Amino acid sequence: MIKPAFDFVAASYDSSFARTGLGRALREIVQHNLANAFVPGDRVLELNCGTGEDAVWLAQRGIDVVATDVSAAMLDCAARKAACAGVSARIGFRLLDISQPVAGPDFGFDGALSDFGGLNCVPDLEPVAEMLGRCIKPGGTWFAVVLGRWCAWEILWHLVHLEPRTAFRRLRAGGAEARVGDRLIRVWYPSVGKLKKVFAPDFELRSTAGVGVFLPPTYLEAVIAGRKNLSRLLARLERSLLSRCFRRFGDHILLEFKRCRRGDAELAGAAPGLRR
Repeated sequence: MIKPAFDFVAASYDSSFARTGLGRALREIVQHNLANAFVPGDRVLELNCGTGEDAVWLAQRGIDVVATDVSAAMLDCAARKAACAGVSARIGFRLLDISQPVAGPDFGFDGALSDFGGLNCVPDLEPVAEMLGRCIKPGGTWFAVVLGRWCAWEILWHLVHLEPRTAFRRLRAGGAEARVGDRLIRVWYPSVGKLKKVFAPDFELRSTAGVGVFLPPTYLEAVIAGRKNLSRLLARLERSLLSRCFRRFGDHILLEFKRCRRGDAELAGAAPGLRR
């Protein structure tokens, strides 16, 4: 199950992912996009907040956050991190299982985000789309950072090691098993087209970008550790326009949606040829 798996790794999550060199570099790319969308005084809903890296970063910039997660242990880590950073007053933490969001946690948000694959743990995203449609104001921005289907690094790495089933595991229709600590959970890899359809007509997809196109997934950090020149080159490439050109080959894909107004929602739900 999802919750016990993430409860179990909460204490080690920062050292194994969030605070690693690659983890920081990849998160900076996401946060650059957040900085262009949210301003001081905004209210933002975060789904799958983990140990609170993004929630604290937003709060330090004067943004109020409601940070949610299915794991109470993750929320405890996030709350301690917020207290150490002196931003507890700007962040509310709540338990929320997005696979069963019976009701939204609140209303009137200026935007929302879900970072680094939290949505991939949910087989059916329709309830999530309905909840966000109720929670986010018209004109608000919704960032979804999902694991992509065609991670070039992962495919090449496992093909070189003669592991073709693992290389192409993300393409399986029924999802694939992923290891979280010493536990296995099922993960799904929806296409950009499917996500665009799921979140319409309340949301219009405005842009997509690759995250981890040139930089490898964090589980391959040892491959570039100690190779400073290679790391710098890959980081520069990651920040270039080439990441957008090859976005479908990233470990993650960042999708930026805009919450439609009434007339816009009708247009977003129309035939592709009638959209902007």
